[in-house]
Amino acid sequence: MKKILLFVLIICSNLFAQNEFQSFLSRVNSISDHMKKTEVVDSFMNYARIKGIPFIENNTANFMYNGNATTNSVRIAGDFNGWDPDLILTKLSGTNFYYASKDFELTARLDYKLVVNGNWILDPENPNRVSGGFGPNSELAMPDYVQPWEIKVRPNVKIGKTETKTIYSDSIRRNYQVTIYLPPDYDSTSGNYPTVYFQDGTEYITLGSSKIVIDNLLDSNKIEPLIAVFVKPTDRSDEYAFSNRNKYRMFFVNELVPFIDSVYKTEKDPNRRLVLGDSFGGNISTLVAYNHPDVFANVGIHSGAFQPNDYEANILFTGEYKPIKIYTLWGSYESYLTKNWRDNISKLDDKGYEFKYKEYFEGHSWGLWRATTDDILKYFFPTKNPTSVDEISKVTEFRLDQNYPNPFNPTTAINYQLSEISKVELKVFDILGKEISTLVNEIQNAGIYKVIFDASNLPSGIYFYKIQTDKFSETKKMIFIK
Repeated sequence: MKKILLFVLIICSNLFAQNEFQSFLSRVNSISDHMKKTEVVDSFMNYARIKGIPFIENNTANFMYNGNATTNSVRIAGDFNGWDPDLILTKLSGTNFYYASKDFELTARLDYKLVVNGNWILDPENPNRVSGGFGPNSELAMPDYVQPWEIKVRPNVKIGKTETKTIYSDSIRRNYQVTIYLPPDYDSTSGNYPTVYFQDGTEYITLGSSKIVIDNLLDSNKIEPLIAVFVKPTDRSDEYAFSNRNKYRMFFVNELVPFIDSVYKTEKDPNRRLVLGDSFGGNISTLVAYNHPDVFANVGIHSGAFQPNDYEANILFTGEYKPIKIYTLWGSYESYLTKNWRDNISKLDDKGYEFKYKEYFEGHSWGLWRATTDDILKYFFPTKNPTSVDEISKVTEFRLDQNYPNPFNPTTAINYQLSEISKVELKVFDILGKEISTLVNEIQNAGIYKVIFDASNLPSGIYFYKIQTDKFSETKKMIFIK
């Protein structure tokens, strides 16, 4: 079977590698015989399935659908058009093949669905899917997008313990379900832990994979041990943005935090508490931190939707300075939200805030938020001692270790050490020398490091990983077997 697949790939590569998508369209249009048109389409579809659909050439994504449909009835809705199905696929004359081409940034990652004869469906030719607030979507990942390793369960990683409690609020007169995450080595008899409070708690667990993210970050020594509190709203819009937002805010600071502090070994310093939320959850998180910096001195904002109540939460930019630390991020394809953040972010600097922000070529989606929760946690709760003093003192040379396990499926660990502060690049290449992934690209202190490489979306085969610093370079081989 593998030999047959390789043969098909070679044949199709010879047919299409030099021509690619536009040449394929021209070839079909030059054929008058219906049967031959169909044969060429089928051949190209087989080739495209091997390379991946949507069929990507440089920064162009070629969407395609091969099936029965009426004229102008095959459309695409997604992050890039505000989920308005206005991208109409063109029918290739004499066939049942429909297509549309659109340019994106090379690091873009976007959700989309096909709309065929009025029915919203997942792209049947694209196996890559991502969970969203309204169910799964097909995923378009451009060539330079790096899939998040930290959202996947990995073998031999210690798992934190979770407890679920129901808390009644006198402030708002409602019950709230709260899930508490305790780190794997949680000790209730000694030591205290920083805390992070998640709005939309259920979604951050199920769609955002946040418990898995925390487990993996702790295992990789990326963050210090912490307690996570996942709060499920009872009426999300009402509590996060509209009529009961102030009562909910008071529940958070006057009832929820004191309860958590009374039951678990938490640090009481507001600088050791983070409130984090997405969209309207980012709105209420901002209002909580800004109005109560004595309780929460840190706020994380995933695509903050600040438009409710005439942009009330913009007080962060326009009001008096408050002693809070901020990490905010959003997607370029979020229309009015993007403009609001771009217009206002410089004001944080003018007011003297300690903050960090990032904009990604993505949309308003859990695909973006689940892949960046680790950045927020690493910003607020970095590992205090990434390697012990004894370990650092033993590092007298640059070194790249063999990955383990090897062969592997689908993840493997790559360890390396630096004898001095260095600019580090760690990249993965296929057997032809094509760059597959950039695992590290930053300045790092002397020490011992571990990086996880996830090859879930790659074919089995031989790969190479290379480390490059100003004073050291080395390449090693690894084998991925599905």
